[in-house]
Amino acid sequence: MRDLFFGTGLAHSILLFAVVIFFGLLLARIKVKGVSIGSTWILFVGILLSHLGFRADPVVLAFVKEFGLILFVFSIGLQVGPGFFHSFKSGGLTMNLLAFGMVLMAAITTYIIHLVSGEDLCTMVGVMSGAVTNTPGLGAAQQTITDVMASNGASPAAAASASSGLASSYAVAYPLGVLGVIAVLIALRAIFKVDIEGEKKAVKEADGPSEEVRRVHCEVGNPGIYGKTLKEIQQMSTHNFVVSRVLQNGQVSIPGPDTVLNEGDKVLVVTSPAEHDSVLMIFGREVPLHLADWQGMSESLVSKQLVVTKSSMTGRKLRDLRLRDSYGVTVTRVLRSGIQLVGTSSLRLQVGDILQVVGNEQGINAVADIVGNRQGDLSHANILPIFGGIALGVILGMIPIKFPGVPQPVKLGLAGGPLIVAILLGHFGPKWHITTYTTQSANMMIREIGICLFMAAVGIGAGENFVSALTGGGYMWVLYGALITLIPTLLIGIIGRVWCKLNFFEICGLITGGTTNPPVLAFAQKSYDADYVSVNYAKVYPLSMFLRVLTAQILILMAI
Repeated sequence: MRDLFFGTGLAHSILLFAVVIFFGLLLARIKVKGVSIGSTWILFVGILLSHLGFRADPVVLAFVKEFGLILFVFSIGLQVGPGFFHSFKSGGLTMNLLAFGMVLMAAITTYIIHLVSGEDLCTMVGVMSGAVTNTPGLGAAQQTITDVMASNGASPAAAASASSGLASSYAVAYPLGVLGVIAVLIALRAIFKVDIEGEKKAVKEADGPSEEVRRVHCEVGNPGIYGKTLKEIQQMSTHNFVVSRVLQNGQVSIPGPDTVLNEGDKVLVVTSPAEHDSVLMIFGREVPLHLADWQGMSESLVSKQLVVTKSSMTGRKLRDLRLRDSYGVTVTRVLRSGIQLVGTSSLRLQVGDILQVVGNEQGINAVADIVGNRQGDLSHANILPIFGGIALGVILGMIPIKFPGVPQPVKLGLAGGPLIVAILLGHFGPKWHITTYTTQSANMMIREIGICLFMAAVGIGAGENFVSALTGGGYMWVLYGALITLIPTLLIGIIGRVWCKLNFFEICGLITGGTTNPPVLAFAQKSYDADYVSVNYAKVYPLSMFLRVLTAQILILMAI
């Protein structure tokens, strides 16, 4: 029993990790003004126990730290992957450029402090990672130190000591990294005298209808389409729309590609708000009908939602299923990750999609068998792409990349490699016929387990030298971290408001996403009662995360 509680064996290491994570998560429930530093408490509990003399087996410690980090970043990549490239469209490009500027300014501020103060640059990378609450950046920096020092013939003990110094400076700077960003948001609201309700109203007016899909009720009045089939009309047009139902001679039916439209026919068209005017130009004029009117005219047609649960459907285009021709069923729209998409023939399906279909009961039941429509199937863990993606990510992360002017090749590392592969899988998986679907709860479970293991390992590894580093001048890290936190975020916030004309919610999302700061995101959403913040957070988070990981490695290579 003595070895179990005070030794260094495998059982002791597992027990130590469990105790650190348990008490860290208990403390994470503590909130001040609705804000908590969350799982960062695990880091501090690990530091405390390590300072008191508890140690983990070095091999176990290294494995748990790296594997926990991989799980964390991979789950993030899978979540943001589907919308990653879309985030560069519309206003996302401006926001990502500003986020890039924020990351660059943080790196420049870090390097200037290193030159002025004489503080070791490796230590300053730890301070920078804590100041922007970027745990994967810390992991990438520690991995780079280990790789470079090993290649230069340094002893494992020297590499471990350098890595521990990074973790200590990270832990000191982290709390102010959260509080500092909150202070910046409060200051920006005061500086620009932001009226939250006025901002909400302006955003709603600018966005127009919140749905990505819109029904348009038309009467055919365009001579150019008289006597033409739906297939011919769609071939003549470059716009995205689906004709859900047609009223001809008093009868409502599901149109097929060979359905001929004539003057006076009425059609129910599903399209996006942006295509509304184009649809009217194609078909004729809008008429005062409602969905209930169509349903009342034909009792044989029903509308239902079906869930895609068969993995064989991944990557299949709607046109390939020939649902209209074979079953008389039309897919009008697809709900994917909370976003409604028009059910065009070129849309590729993926597991988890919710299809809004229209047809007769018999045809819809047949389509349900094709796509699966068994909710229970979605609860089964889809492990294969996760570990396959991690394997590819590790390989990618170990490939050296040469940059001009950088003495050593840069590696994406065990954080950057899996993150990039996960983003690519999340985005291109359906096109590659790879099922990457996981429920949100499963994704969050993987993420939380990963970050808990990583935080515990970092804390246990850093605790031995933490107090001596802090009393030996490390208290200045708090000041350095504050500068790295406040200068870039405040300047980018002002630039975004004055020159880029961003609304306050875009600024909140930009700053919280650019600093990869979930605790402040929670604060902004709770304080301003707006989901707009999280939408804008997601626009800049993936690129910011990648750049934070990359800049941490580059600064380490400049230091060694």
